[in-house]
Amino acid sequence: MATRETKTPKTPTSARRSAAAAAPAAQSQRTAARRAPLPAADMAGSIGATVCGPAVGTEGHEGLSSEGLRRLATQKAGTEAVTRAVPFNALKAPEHGVENGHHPQAGEPIEISDTEVTASSVQEDIATRKLGDGKPRLGVNANNGDLNRVRVDSGGQALTTNQGVKVGDNQNSLKAGLRGPTLLEDFILREKITQFDHERIPERVVHARGSAAHGYFECYKPLTDITRAGLFAEAGKRTPLFARFSTVAGGGGSADTVRDTRGFAVKFYTEEGNWDLVGNNIPVFFIQDAMKFPDLIHSVKPEPHHGMPQASSAHDTFYDFISLMPESIHHLMWVMSDRGIPRSLRTMQGFGVHSFRMVDEAGKSVFVKFHWLPVAGTLSFVWDESAKITGADPDFHRRDLWEAIEAGNYPEWELALQVFTEEQADSFSFDVLDATKLIPEELVPLRAVGRMVLNRNPDSFFAETEQVAFCTSHLVPGIDFSNDPLLQGRNHSYLDTQLSRLGGPNFHEIPINSPLAPVHNNQRDGIHRQAISRGRVSYEPNSLAGGCPFQAGKAGFVSFPQHISSGPQAASRGRGATAERNFVEDKVRGKPEKFADHYSQAQLFYRSQTPVEQNHIKAAFRFELTRVTVPAIRERMVSVLANVDPALARSVAEGLGIDVPPAQQTALEALGLPPGESEVATSAGLSLFARPGDGGIKGRRVALLVADGVDGESVRQVQKALAEAGAAPRFVGARLGRVKPASGEPIEVEATMEAMPSVLWDAVVLPGGEAALKLFAANGPAMDFIKEQYRHCKPMLVLGDSHKLLPAAGIDLALPDGSPDSGLVLANGPDSDKSSRDFGTRFIAALGRHRHYEREREPAKA
Repeated sequence: MATRETKTPKTPTSARRSAAAAAPAAQSQRTAARRAPLPAADMAGSIGATVCGPAVGTEGHEGLSSEGLRRLATQKAGTEAVTRAVPFNALKAPEHGVENGHHPQAGEPIEISDTEVTASSVQEDIATRKLGDGKPRLGVNANNGDLNRVRVDSGGQALTTNQGVKVGDNQNSLKAGLRGPTLLEDFILREKITQFDHERIPERVVHARGSAAHGYFECYKPLTDITRAGLFAEAGKRTPLFARFSTVAGGGGSADTVRDTRGFAVKFYTEEGNWDLVGNNIPVFFIQDAMKFPDLIHSVKPEPHHGMPQASSAHDTFYDFISLMPESIHHLMWVMSDRGIPRSLRTMQGFGVHSFRMVDEAGKSVFVKFHWLPVAGTLSFVWDESAKITGADPDFHRRDLWEAIEAGNYPEWELALQVFTEEQADSFSFDVLDATKLIPEELVPLRAVGRMVLNRNPDSFFAETEQVAFCTSHLVPGIDFSNDPLLQGRNHSYLDTQLSRLGGPNFHEIPINSPLAPVHNNQRDGIHRQAISRGRVSYEPNSLAGGCPFQAGKAGFVSFPQHISSGPQAASRGRGATAERNFVEDKVRGKPEKFADHYSQAQLFYRSQTPVEQNHIKAAFRFELTRVTVPAIRERMVSVLANVDPALARSVAEGLGIDVPPAQQTALEALGLPPGESEVATSAGLSLFARPGDGGIKGRRVALLVADGVDGESVRQVQKALAEAGAAPRFVGARLGRVKPASGEPIEVEATMEAMPSVLWDAVVLPGGEAALKLFAANGPAMDFIKEQYRHCKPMLVLGDSHKLLPAAGIDLALPDGSPDSGLVLANGPDSDKSSRDFGTRFIAALGRHRHYEREREPAKA
């Protein structure tokens, strides 16, 4: 470990230039907040608990020097102060409108008096020959400069390895004797050969964790009235395809069942070429313009200073960014809902997200949005079991898709379109080019046009699933783009394969390509990265780094306002305006004013959820924000939620132990525009409960608990009935092998409660048999299995006298209000005459519902 060779005094940051142009009221408030004095090293107090470890106080911690504690306390207090100085994104409103677009405002950094606040590590003043003199060169990118810093001359020098070790013999490998085999010990040979022929491809930046399958698309009837695309030309026409599903944030080794947006990409192999429909399981996106995509992904990826957390958005940088980007709240509401934890890849919807065009043979076009509707219904986990499945089977979704296809239970989706004209688009309260908005089905109904069936698993995961390349710009005649700015950026990004020519995105750091001018941006990492960026922040807007690096406004590059022909003007005029076409407008960086409505559809989504789903959203925000360690970011996020629903904000605030802050000023308010309003009060299709599927139980996993002394005849009858109905029943016990029933042949245990715990099953059957019940009652894992099935609102079939186990598991026969529990089906018991009637039919119906959320209770308040 390096020792502290020199201790250098603190160097204050240089004075920052003020913004050239100040916005009216918002700008003055921002300036006052950012120039407020920030706490420095004399701040007292302890360092709070973080996701990395326990709370650290200022006394009584062996191994931590008082100086180290002081530094950590200073960094914590300074971080809180600098983030609190940014209560909202003051540059958000000026993103909208033509005038603002031609006169961009400059960002205004926060003056930070102590360098420890923004340091990657508070030990950055340690000096060694490798680290340097321990004096951070603030505002400098030392990777830029003349080429002398990297020029190499080997005249008069001995040959070395890449690690600087001199090579004694560069002609021969190390062998066991002159004619013996080459030794693995020869690190010089291995380094040289590896450098020469390294050939593995890197994983995707996003959507790295994926699963895929082959199948076909079948057209229901000709769509020649709206498109010339051949795959829609005739009824019954089948087009082969390859579909890939993926999580977004996690790496290739992350778990399937984390809370995340899911990719839903389909490659159609048509006669006219490949058409890639590249979408997600959520119909809207976080951002409105591709300019913000690197910032979004940087914020949600593991924090750069310690590489945590993996495959989770529950951390500071994500919510720092999101709370400053209110247009993202609509997508975030979907992710925090049960849509973010789908039960299966087979039971989630897919969306093309953007508005596309369909063009007919005559050249006439309409707008379309694409929807994939799972025939099995849209189903989800509850959070607790999702988290537990991540540990029990991180490949759950991948395995589920593979096994379903292998068993002949082919997943199926309907492809539905929302078809609308430009005149209809002009009349909406939102802009159809805004990827953070959806079109409620009440405004434009869904039109089913075909079905997708996945019926073949890949032969090679690497050759097919890993190497498949989807691109939004892969189109066929009859399908075209809209001017959605996010889509336009995706079209560039997906084709930008030239980066691989020079080994990755850091070709600008190859000495001959590097500029003399200083470079300060949020691009990070990648192969051959040379620059070592200081601090934890790699996105904009931010508050954790004092808003730096900040946009330069008119001091930076501003595109020449060349006149171009444009589309309808109604989007800039407000609701109900009459469209004027083919007028002349300037090329400009900006957004139409309608894009400034960030909340109306987030409100619509929340209002359209059932009370059960609303409670899940509240719990999801409470969990995620509890893991955010900077209180100011928590408060800022709650101030965003206050614009969605006061009760939602109040519930989350109570869970965080804070008062509800005032609602964050909206961009519409800052622009002097009226609040956004949705055309519909609620939209039933936004609730998971509106898409329950056909009510069947095909493929549902049912655990039949067995032990010695079980009533073998009854469990075998149930097993047979469930299998005939299409379910997947299996006998589950404490161990593998055979159990001896009270009578009849032994029963083979197919799975154990240890290897396949409760969260992997959709329902449970409790058997009769006095001896078996005694074994279950004395078995802690068995009772936990029963408790969790009930807690996760899953159906339970109670045979014989097994109802006696329920009180011991804390399970009531009725709901808290005294009404019957529809998911608790008793074949015998205190009311056996009533409950035993048609118990098989009632259990299959209960299983078809998937969940019985009537059991859920709000967590007790402190």
